[in-house]
Amino acid sequence: MSTIPDAGERVPLVCPSCSPDEQTVHEVIKPDGHSTVRCTACGHVRKEKIAKPREVPVDVVVSQDGESLSTTVDAPAEDTVEVGDELIVDTPEALMQVRVTAIEVGPEQRVDEAIVEDVQTVWTRVVDNVTVNVTIHPKDGREDASRSLKMQVPGDYEFVVGEVESAGDEEFEVDGIHVRTDADAENYRFDKFDHEGDMVFAKDVKRLYGRDTTTAAWSAW
Repeated sequence: MSTIPDAGERVPLVCPSCSPDEQTVHEVIKPDGHSTVRCTACGHVRKEKIAKPREVPVDVVVSQDGESLSTTVDAPAEDTVEVGDELIVDTPEALMQVRVTAIEVGPEQRVDEAIVEDVQTVWTRVVDNVTVNVTIHPKDGREDASRSLKMQVPGDYEFVVGEVESAGDEEFEVDGIHVRTDADAENYRFDKFDHEGDMVFAKDVKRLYGRDTTTAAWSAW
């Protein structure tokens, strides 16, 4: 059974103005057979026929930087959810783009794919803005003097082996990238990249390795 969305409701749609290939969040301004909607990314307003399928509540756990929050979202009952899927979750804190990392269909029973109606809890992590762990080696190559830092960047930021990055007052040349296990295997054939020109999106980075290029003298402290 399908229904017309309510005024003020947010729905995922492609936007012909700013995102013709990927869905963005749209707000329903005037519900109707052809509802008036506004893209929240660029403000483009248009008419769109929207038929809402039957939805069921799903518990979602959202993780970010070691902290987690729980929320409940309504999702189409007959849709399929898979580990690795990316979706937008509307939490009390903010709208977040997340990636599915685990699906629970029963007590301690996790699967890689399930029909939404069978899902008890979906575990996710935030991917629109991410923290990337970085290990920087000094210019003289002393591994025992390496240091770690964190970078906050958009999830679609591109890290490229051989390019120089800045983090605070430090600069380093990327010489290795470890890929997360939940990254799309179709995009990455290996779990580590170290050839010049290799690129990994920030949301897929497990750890970034670099060689110090800061002009100031290196200090391990």
